[in-house]
Parts: sequence; C-alpha cells; structure tokens
Amino acid sequence: MVEKVLKGSPKYYLWLMFLLAVIGYAFIVYVFQLMYGLEITGLTRNISWGFYIAQFTYLVGVAAAAVMLVLPATFHHYHPYHRVIVFAEFLAIGAVIMCMLFIVVDMGQPARVFNVILHPTPNSVMFWDCTVLCGYLILNAVIGWTSLEHESRHVPVPRWVKWLVVVSIFWAFSIHTVTAFLYAGLPGRHYWLTAVMAARFLASAFCAGPSILLLGLLLVKKLSGFDPGKKVIRSLSITIAYAMGLNVFLYVCELFTAFYSGIPGHGHPIHFIFMGHEGLDVWVTGWMWTAVVLAFVSLFFLAIPKFRHNLKILPWALVALIIASWIDKGLGLLIGGFSPTPYETYEVYTPTFWEVSIGLGIFAVGALVVSILWKIAIDMKREGGEPFELAD
Repeated sequence: MVEKVLKGSPKYYLWLMFLLAVIGYAFIVYVFQLMYGLEITGLTRNISWGFYIAQFTYLVGVAAAAVMLVLPATFHHYHPYHRVIVFAEFLAIGAVIMCMLFIVVDMGQPARVFNVILHPTPNSVMFWDCTVLCGYLILNAVIGWTSLEHESRHVPVPRWVKWLVVVSIFWAFSIHTVTAFLYAGLPGRHYWLTAVMAARFLASAFCAGPSILLLGLLLVKKLSGFDPGKKVIRSLSITIAYAMGLNVFLYVCELFTAFYSGIPGHGHPIHFIFMGHEGLDVWVTGWMWTAVVLAFVSLFFLAIPKFRHNLKILPWALVALIIASWIDKGLGLLIGGFSPTPYETYEVYTPTFWEVSIGLGIFAVGALVVSILWKIAIDMKREGGEPFELAD
C-alpha cells in the first residue's frame, strides 16, 4: 500500500508538504507549551476547558457521522451507499485521531494520558469517553481496511466484519452521547445542564459530519474523477437537511425554555454569548450571530429540492452549515457554559494565538491521515475495476 501513498500528481505532493509544514510549525509551538505549561493558553482558574476541548467536542460528532451511511446500507440495504462507505470510515479515523490529540494537548503533560489507562475510574465520564473513542477507532480501522481489500479483489466481506459493522452503528451513537453526558453531568454549568444535550449533540453531528463527508466527495469527484453518484449525493443531502432542521429545532426549544420560563440560570449564558454583559467585550457575540445567519441560509438551500440538487449551490450550502455548526459547538458551547461562573461572575475566555496554532496543527494531522487513506481507497477502487463515472 505504501506505493499508492507515494505515487500522485504534483498537486498531491504540494498538499502533503503544506500539511507537513503546518504540523511542523504546530509541533514547535507545542514544545513551548510543554516547557511553559498551559499558561500560554487563554485558560484560567475559572475556565478550565477551552479551544482544545471545544474542537474535541466538534470532531467527535464528525467521527460519529459515518453511521448515517452505514446504518441505511446495513439495516435497509441501501446499496448506493456501499460505494462510498469506506470514505466515511476513513474520515471517522481521521476525526477520532484529532479528538485524541486535542485531549492530549489539553492535559498539558502527555504522561497524564497514561493515568487514564493505569488508574481507570469507572465512575468518571471522561474515562468512558476515552474508552469508547479508542474502541471506535479500532472498529473503523478494521472495518474500513478489510472491506476495501475484499472489495478491490471482488471477494465477499467476511461475516465477522458484518457483525463489527453492526457493533459500530451502536458504538457511533455512544461516543457522542457519552461526550454529551460529560457536559450535562456538571450541575454548576447551567448552559449544559439540559436533558436534550445528547439529542442536540447527535443532531448537530448528523448534519455537520455528513456535510464534511459530502463536501469531500464532491472535491474528490473534481480532482480524481471518482463519482459518488447522484443517488448518494441526493440521499445524503436530504439526510443533512433533516438533521439540520432538527438541530435548529432543538436549539429553539432551549431558547423557549430559557426565556419563556424566566429561569435566570438558563437564560444568562445564552444572553451572554449573543448580547454580552454590562459592557464586557464579548468577542464571540459577532460569531454567534454569524452562525445564526449561516444556519438559516444553509437550511433554506438544503430544504428546497431545486437548490439542493444544484451542484453549484450545494457545496456553498454545505460550507455555510459546517461553519455555523462549528461556531455553535466549537466556540459558543464552551464560552457559554463557563459564563457566568458558579459564583455568578463573568469572565470572557479568548483562545490565544498559540492555542489556535496547535489546533491548526492537529487539524492538519487529521487532513493528512484522511488524504492518505482516501488516496489509497481511490487507487484500490481504480485497480479493482470499479467504474468511476456513473450514469445515474
């Protein structure tokens, strides 16, 4: 398989070199974090989670999104999805690796990761979160690689792989549900203390993750000629539209509960991230209103078939959805959860340049892993004689 990674066009090599350069720069910054500690970040005594954990939360949803293809293909025998399932599995591998890296850099010292293994704590939600992530990584790696090898040789997939696929479907729901419990189990944080947190997490995951996958497939079609097929594009875009609609509905339910009921603890965090507080320079307010606009714009174009089926409009709708969900989940969720503090004080968290630099390096690692795995998948499908262009 190594030769498939090393063979490619000049653009492919430039892309890999760019990612390696970003990773190298981020590693240098991470070395400084190891030397000086988390003081180079924007974290404080009152705000113990920041940019790293926010990205971890978002990427867990991206990893879980593979189930939106695996479930219809397995339980409902929707055969068009079989053509691109391996891409979803490999995307999940990259997302889980990024999740783990964000946890490592957030812990400050990498050696602390071994405490989770050497001193397991079953009553800790973080312990179970790490456990299900490791299990999901192994499942996707085994299923994706084994399935790709058998498909390229036109050999039926072994029965034990099919059983692993069934396990992975339920496992996908568990990784994001456990992450939601990590937030909802903290009684001192009013913004997170809601029974629909897990449902909101799953809804956002099932619209953002497939959007990233579909956008990647459209890019692959343009660069390599591999056509996922109109049935895949249309079915997946419908799924994204429904999931985004549910995501917006659940957030509106939160707004109703917070403001119509007049519960101060639930309303103050939302007011803070959208309107600020008593003259504080809350930089995230502009981002949150941008997310609202992009969310409704994407929902409008995805809900109307004429726009959803237009391949010139669809990518922009997907980009708008991805940005909106990232702002909500990758910025607003953390900042709103820590303001106000349990002492009813307000503190604005701002990620530092160094935090963002390390984060970009981790995203580059994920992009590198996914690029290599997708390159291998495309080459093996080409060698296996699978048609690249479909008439449907």
